[in-house]
Amino acid sequence: MPNIQSAKKRVKVSATKNLRNRMVKSGVKTSVRKFAAAVNESPEAAATQYIATTSAIDKAVSKGIIHKNAANRKKARLAKMIAKA
Repeated sequence: MPNIQSAKKRVKVSATKNLRNRMVKSGVKTSVRKFAAAVNESPEAAATQYIATTSAIDKAVSKGIIHKNAANRKKARLAKMIAKA
């Protein structure tokens, strides 16, 4: 355990940020799973879920949780999935 006050604070702050980052990443993964399920159902559902999924990915990028290139790669893969269906 840290003895210095600033080190104690850093432990708390990093734990809080880690929790937020995990929540956002989990939300993106859940959204991608919902999109994959929607692709199998119908094109209309897939189109609606595609918008929600790309929005979740973009929000994660704006918060600095996912790298910009990784987000673009994810969105391109989603677009490929919707084009195949």
